[in-house]
Amino acid sequence: EVQLVESGGGLVQPGGSLRLSCAASGFTFGSYVMSWVRQAPGKGPEWVSAISSGGGLTYYVDSVKGRFTISRDDAKETVYLQMNNLRSEDTAVYFCNAERVDFAVTTYWGQGTQVTVSS
Repeated sequence: EVQLVESGGGLVQPGGSLRLSCAASGFTFGSYVMSWVRQAPGKGPEWVSAISSGGGLTYYVDSVKGRFTISRDDAKETVYLQMNNLRSEDTAVYFCNAERVDFAVTTYWGQGTQVTVSS
């Protein structure tokens, strides 16, 4: 059974930090691009960051560059999102995504973890 389980969300004050984790199982984690996607209340999904299989390449939406860092530990089958200097506009449910493209596109999603930035 494929599972992506996010953790690490919570309530934090502006300027604070959180580290999200996404533990994967049931598929060949190392061969998948891993991403974080967020959805704020009343808004559509927004792709936040991605890391290539092997971890050599990382990508970020402009609004989080310099504040968020994505990383992966293939031995632990886990992807992380370190979030620093959090802002109120970062408030959202954060979802973990795994995707592989070969003859077809295979995509898996986690259930999400809530991040609330508020004083």
